[in-house]
Amino acid sequence: MKNKGIRNIKKKVLSKNWYTLNNYSFEYKREDGTWETQQRESYDCGDGAAILLYNREMKTVVLTKQFRMPTYVNGNEDGMMVEVCAGLLDGLSPEECIKKEALEETGYKLDDVQQVMVTYMCPGSVTQKLYLFLAEYDNTMKTEEGGGALDETENIEILEFEFTAALDMISDGQIKDAKSVMLLQYAALTGIFSD
Repeated sequence: MKNKGIRNIKKKVLSKNWYTLNNYSFEYKREDGTWETQQRESYDCGDGAAILLYNREMKTVVLTKQFRMPTYVNGNEDGMMVEVCAGLLDGLSPEECIKKEALEETGYKLDDVQQVMVTYMCPGSVTQKLYLFLAEYDNTMKTEEGGGALDETENIEILEFEFTAALDMISDGQIKDAKSVMLLQYAALTGIFSD
């Protein structure tokens, strides 16, 4: 249902370099019934999908590690981030996207994926909606090398951890990526490794 307390939305494109930065001016209806003009900037990098690959029998998860410039310039000393596999939809459905990304980044060919939630990761400034998935993996599904798409300048290291070790990496600060924290904690809360 559309918010009737918003009107006269005007959009101005500020930058369209890598993704799109827009400035929105609009009128917002306050609780007392008066209208006030507000301005907000919004960064549109496209919607995406992310997935936690887990092996129930071995009690392991597959994660990735790669350099992330925005974290580097904001205090992450080496800029490296341990994360779940993820990517932008680029016109695909969330399910198609995450199967493609899992194959490119980890080398695992997935048939069945389970969407567990949809989230806005930074709703104050970024439009991106992120679809979060889980999928089981085993060694028979490893059909490619992984490591990312060459034409996307990805240099991805594939990591496999015991699930409990991955959870400990959240506590000790080795995993700081929000989507990864959410999926690992979702897996812990739902007991996917319970016997």
